[in-house]
Amino acid sequence: MSEILADITEDAFLGGQLRLKQKRSGHRAGHDAILLAAATEAHAGDRVVDLGAGIGTAGLALARRVSGLDLALVEIDPELAQLAHANAAANAIEAEAIVLDVTADASAFATHGLLPDSVDVVLMNPPFNDPARHRGSPDQARQIAHVATHDTLEAWVHAARRILRSNGALTLIWRADGLAEIVAALSRGFGSLSILPVHGEAGRPAIRVLVRAVKGGRAPTRLLPGLMLNDESRLPKKEVGDILEGRAALPLAEP
Repeated sequence: MSEILADITEDAFLGGQLRLKQKRSGHRAGHDAILLAAATEAHAGDRVVDLGAGIGTAGLALARRVSGLDLALVEIDPELAQLAHANAAANAIEAEAIVLDVTADASAFATHGLLPDSVDVVLMNPPFNDPARHRGSPDQARQIAHVATHDTLEAWVHAARRILRSNGALTLIWRADGLAEIVAALSRGFGSLSILPVHGEAGRPAIRVLVRAVKGGRAPTRLLPGLMLNDESRLPKKEVGDILEGRAALPLAEP
């Protein structure tokens, strides 16, 4: 038991509003999940699904900002799903942790109550590193969490499209140089795209994009002003600190 506990850390997110247990090694929750939550629009009573939830960071951060969600945390790794369940309980957040492969078929999703056209909001942080340019980790769990296959994005978008209601919204985070892949994957069944580039430093190319898309949406695509994580002095910007500490949301989350 002591060895198991030694492999787990408890870390503060949202300025201490959310305390999450996670494995010391392997994939670790960070800024991407918090930015994803801050970019997701949701309202009390919405059925919300976090695909590839890991320890539940993004879904639970969203639930901390928006109370009264009907939240499901979907994760392929049973150990991480168990941590997600424990984290929800420890933070007094109602959430269901589901062990499920995002690429599973509709019947597998239905077994867990995730029926077609039944969800209001999906958020997801899929594995997005290009295997041709990214040296994979020897840690299998970390590899699964970080490295995409050629059809990862399309498969995850397909799963989101299947469970979302008409006019339901998908919010995702992906590497910025893969924007064309995102637009292509969302061209089937989604529209009304809003795209927010995320820059590590002012004057440097974007490193991430946050994208919101509406199932069946028909509005023109919007490209929003980029979010700069650090200023010219490489110091964190105050607006970013407010987002990471849960005092503000991103424009994509605004109605």
